Amino acid sequence: MSSPEQAPRRQYVNFTFYKIDPAWRRLPEDERTRGKQEFLRAVEEYQGKVLVIAYTTVGIRGDCDLMLWRISYELELFQEMSTKIMASGLGKYLYNPYSYLAITKRSIYVDHHTHENQESKRLTVVPGKAKYIFVYPFVKTREWFLLTKAARQGMMDEHIEVGHRFPSVKLNTTYSFGLDDQEWVVAFESDKPEDFLDLVMALRETEGSRYTLRDTPIFTCIRKSLKEALDTLGG
Repeated sequence: MSSPEQAPRRQYVNFTFYKIDPAWRRLPEDERTRGKQEFLRAVEEYQGKVLVIAYTTVGIRGDCDLMLWRISYELELFQEMSTKIMASGLGKYLYNPYSYLAITKRSIYVDHHTHENQESKRLTVVPGKAKYIFVYPFVKTREWFLLTKAARQGMMDEHIEVGHRFPSVKLNTTYSFGLDDQEWVVAFESDKPEDFLDLVMALRETEGSRYTLRDTPIFTCIRKSLKEALDTLGG
């Protein structure tokens, strides 16, 4: 007898944001350099086990300075890495004001749609190379889930059609039901912030938007190497 087909593995996804204590910038230069090196080593230790993409929010938001987009097949690795980050010289001066946890899941709405820049159907996150990412938690009203599948599909078809008008914006959708406060975490990658702005404005005019309960806070983040992102913290 042939063995049953193994279900595809789903990934854990985490968007974790850090804020630097201003006291960090008043430390001696050699201490700041050592602290950043320790932070880098804490992350690099998980190379091959956790995919980490770094972004800076310095000068863009006042409540956070750094974002790590982390993807792994093991939830515990996020915790292990974070423990070592906090034990680093730099980590001792970091706050963690936001952290969003999600899992990949195949969308029930996009089976009949194809678009090279939309990742909603995939169980594996494939980050692009775009300069910017726009991240926010997303919650629908309870009324949305009480609609018929056909009604929801019709509104999602409109939603997807609007997205297709903006091929420069790549959507990554992950699911948080029962794991975190939000229901989804959406992350849009693009080299053109103006296209993302126009996309969001266009989506406001769709029928499905009346069922949005919450889609804030929204984070605009600039992609950097981890070393470059740490250097934007000052020192």
